[in-house]
Amino acid sequence: MIIEMRVYECAPGRLAALQERFAKHTLGFFQKHGIEPIGFWTTLVGRNNHELTYLLKWKDMAEREAKWNAFQADPDWIARRNESEAEKPIVARVENQFLAPAAFFPAGLKG
Repeated sequence: MIIEMRVYECAPGRLAALQERFAKHTLGFFQKHGIEPIGFWTTLVGRNNHELTYLLKWKDMAEREAKWNAFQADPDWIARRNESEAEKPIVARVENQFLAPAAFFPAGLKG
C-alpha cells in the first residue's frame, strides 16, 4: 500500500474556490476513476493557511499511474477545471509525496 499526500497551495483568496471544486466536481471524478481519498484538511496553523492537503490510497505505483493519468486526461474533468479557473487561477503550486507504512506501526492503515 502507498499513500499519496498532495498539498495544494492556492492563489490568494482562492481556497474557497478549490474546496467548492472538490465538493462539486473533483470527488465525483475521483469516484469515476476509482481514486480512493482518505481525507482532506486545511491548514489551521502553519507556514501557509491557503493550503488544502489530502491523502489518497493506492495499492502500488502502477495503480496510481493508471488511475491518475486517466483522471487527468478525462475531457469532462478538463472542462470543469478550466471553467472553475476562467476568472483566475485557483492553484499556485502542487506538492506531492508518496508514503509507505512504517514497519514499526502495524496498526496503521491496511492495504
